[in-house]
Amino acid sequence: MRVVGLNVHPVKSCAIRPVRSAVVERAGFAGDRRWMVVDAHGRLVSARELHALFSVVPDTAETSDEVDDGLRLRAPGVPDLHLHGDTGEEVPVRLHRHELTGAPVSPAADTWLQQVLGRPGLRLVRCVDPTRRALNPAYSVAGDHTAYADGYPVTLASRASLRQLDDWMAEGAVERGEPVPEPLPVERFRANVVVDGDLEAFVEDTWARVRIGGVTFRVAKPVDRCVMTTIDLESLETGREPIRTLARHRRWDGATWFAVQLVPDGTGAVHVGDEVTPG
Repeated sequence: MRVVGLNVHPVKSCAIRPVRSAVVERAGFAGDRRWMVVDAHGRLVSARELHALFSVVPDTAETSDEVDDGLRLRAPGVPDLHLHGDTGEEVPVRLHRHELTGAPVSPAADTWLQQVLGRPGLRLVRCVDPTRRALNPAYSVAGDHTAYADGYPVTLASRASLRQLDDWMAEGAVERGEPVPEPLPVERFRANVVVDGDLEAFVEDTWARVRIGGVTFRVAKPVDRCVMTTIDLESLETGREPIRTLARHRRWDGATWFAVQLVPDGTGAVHVGDEVTPG
């Protein structure tokens, strides 16, 4: 089993940035979910409610050879915006149920986002110190932390599990007399690490630890999936899959589940092609 994909998401809910290698920090991949978009009240604005966020392409030094510092934002029909330097004083922000802080990046970033996304009051904030955000103690130890990820620093998805999900979707469509859907792109699940090889579907649910290259991670828990996985990344239209099929085959504790959450035990680098060893 090996790594077949690595992804960084610099701005939460914006476009995915595939990379060939990533630096693993205790907070997750370097540059991953270190920024997020909030409304005038400091609450997260995600692609669940504003699908157009998927069309905003963020780049950092971790995701592009052309960016040596700061953050660059791109979107169709508008000039790129390159942000760097100091940010403002931290303000309270809310990420789902988490009361956190964020540093406003700049009025230029706010204006750019409001123009691109067509919504007034949007602001871009940066996580200044991820160590302040402890994780759920039921699935972590003292000192674990992350920035603006939903719950845990790193997410891992298996292509074997995705193939099983695609098969279930096809079987369900045939039962209902509907056209068989196209296989889902793994990007719907916004995983940092994608693995493939000789493994059973959903075996990752049983892992306690996993070593990727030279870095060891603890497996915290499976990922409960939301309606964001039903948004087509190209058309930005919402469908019923994969939640409909996950609800039939992978539903417990009132949620649907796909992929697993990881917490780094240390730091290092991971690469596409690295061996993946559960332990």
